[in-house]
Amino acid sequence: MPSQPEILIVDGLMKKKLRGLKDLVFDAVEVTTNLVQKTHDDVAAKTLRYAKIVEPVAEPAEVVHDVQKMTAAGVYTTIRTVNRGIGQIADAGYSVASNVAGQIEPKTDTELSTPLRSDSAGSFAWLLDSAEGVLNGFIGDFLESRNNALDLGMSFRHDGRVLELTEEALAEAIAEPKKKLCVFVHGLSCTEWSWSLFAEQYYGDPSVTFGTKLEEDLGFTPMYVRYNSGRHISENGKHLSRLLSELLRVYPDSVEEIVLIGHSMGGLVSRSAAHYGSEHDEPWAKKLRHVVSLASPHLGAPLEKATNALTSLLSVFDTAGTKVPAAVLNARSAGIKDLRFGYIVDHEWQDKNPDALLEDNRQDIPFADNVGYYFIAGTVHRDPNHPASQLVGDLLVRLPSAAGHHPEHARRIPFHFGRVFPKMHHFHFVNHPDVYDQVRMLVSSSPFELKQLGEKQPDAEPEE
Repeated sequence: MPSQPEILIVDGLMKKKLRGLKDLVFDAVEVTTNLVQKTHDDVAAKTLRYAKIVEPVAEPAEVVHDVQKMTAAGVYTTIRTVNRGIGQIADAGYSVASNVAGQIEPKTDTELSTPLRSDSAGSFAWLLDSAEGVLNGFIGDFLESRNNALDLGMSFRHDGRVLELTEEALAEAIAEPKKKLCVFVHGLSCTEWSWSLFAEQYYGDPSVTFGTKLEEDLGFTPMYVRYNSGRHISENGKHLSRLLSELLRVYPDSVEEIVLIGHSMGGLVSRSAAHYGSEHDEPWAKKLRHVVSLASPHLGAPLEKATNALTSLLSVFDTAGTKVPAAVLNARSAGIKDLRFGYIVDHEWQDKNPDALLEDNRQDIPFADNVGYYFIAGTVHRDPNHPASQLVGDLLVRLPSAAGHHPEHARRIPFHFGRVFPKMHHFHFVNHPDVYDQVRMLVSSSPFELKQLGEKQPDAEPEE
């Protein structure tokens, strides 16, 4: 008797992701139809614009334009109606398939999860998680607005699964809870898997992360965050602050110290969470001791600034060949646009035009009291003082931005300590042994000691 074929799509989470993917496809058809219709209308209006002011063809031109608009509207409305109808049919078919599949015994949570390790890159679960992280980075705000199941939201993760903030779930996931917590916040379009990059190359063990090493060396319990990096950074900061307060409420032991460690965008989200936690007098903020930013664009990212300049230039020309690419590029997420100047609070972007040409609304956001703030940055050139180092930094983040201070600008972010590593690119900072040694030194010191050190070396001289 032939064995029953293995069915992978029986897990509730997998079903949710597939439904989200289906919704995204049909949403994309609708959004694309709207863009094509607008472009069609603009081209037609431009073509007939001059005819309408020339007698005796003005009146016929107006009639032609009205007929064209009615015909086009009917065609595009039909496309949207058919698309929605097919979507509803797909929903019905999906429900039937889910019910049938649900009769088959599902895999266990342990079998369906992928351990936090870099050698699992070939697994379907790892690839799916990575693709979902990329998708959230580029259009995460759109996914959230459509209530799409692919929206990652924000949660703590353990072995690739959502870690529910209940006493029972934490007791099961954390064998020996420590009184010190280090919270890891990944960058744009990533997931918590990024903290295990290059682990086998660096340590000979694919499961080693900064978290596992801090747990072994300094007695921290590591907590990994996964979030929708396409949302506004300030929204994710507020969400992280709320999650940390909830974590403290159900944590198996009393917490004495919290450290936030963020890579790239994660450094900005960490600063935002610290700000809102302090501002709202959240319980967890009283335990916060250190905020460590690894290769974070505190003064903005050059690639986003270049994209903003390009879309502004394309929008100047009144042609479909320029306006359509501009509209597509401007559909990038709010999180990416926040990276243009490093926005971390709501009032930096609220009631502002997100596509205005290089309009800098960044504010001076004070640090939380009694907390040490540090940056760690890098340059691909061996000499951090070389002009190329200042220009390209670690390839994605320029050195002045990572350090929070540009020589030509009066505004600066007054980090208490900073260090620059030469010959390192952007993703070295998630798991490099030299970076870990620096992180360990920072979080094992008192904020007061590091503030004094920062006062002696205010410009955080680069390492040779």
